[in-house]
Amino acid sequence: MEELTTISQWTFMFGGYQVVFNSATLINTWMIMAVLIIFGLLATRQTKLVPNPLQSMAEIIITVFDDLVRDALELDDRRYFPLICGLFMFLLLSNIWGIIPTFQEPTRDLNTPLGLGILGFVIAHYSGIKFKGFKGYLNEYFQPIFFMLPLNIISELAKVVSISFRLFGNIMGGSIIIIVVSHLVYSLVLPPFLSVFFGLFVGTIQAFVFTMLTLVYISVQIR
Repeated sequence: MEELTTISQWTFMFGGYQVVFNSATLINTWMIMAVLIIFGLLATRQTKLVPNPLQSMAEIIITVFDDLVRDALELDDRRYFPLICGLFMFLLLSNIWGIIPTFQEPTRDLNTPLGLGILGFVIAHYSGIKFKGFKGYLNEYFQPIFFMLPLNIISELAKVVSISFRLFGNIMGGSIIIIVVSHLVYSLVLPPFLSVFFGLFVGTIQAFVFTMLTLVYISVQIR
């Protein structure tokens, strides 16, 4: 279990306070962002009528999420499409990143899903204020009757906890199972199978669930 209990950190002093960063999470996140940027550049470098594999993959992803965002939000423009599509691609790659030996999933660190959950929360509520106006946005918290205000506030805050801990729990749980089984069978056939299963199958599902919940939260706020 040493892989889970050992956390490499960068520590800095800033304004008299000690600032600590999880170096493994940062390095793996930067590598994933670099891969996504390179993928985008290669997929769009020479677009053709008969696409190459990278262009085909990019077109499939864009088509699927463009339709999902349009159906969910029913807007004429595509202002939320880059956010939703980019979020899914980042989470998908983050969740399957651990399949590569020595690499670690950024979503195994609670700070990553929690940060993304807070980001989605802020965007959803900012959108609600923008679409309904501040008075209309506040009025939603007094529905169906005024004394429901505390419960409505708690339910909104609970969404951040729910969406973040669901993703973190599934990715961390998969990592724990793989490590425990690896120790039991001395890293023979089963651990690589489990790694691929949790990375590809569970990782893809959790990335899609997190993205769709973020989309639903935005949709609820703007209507």
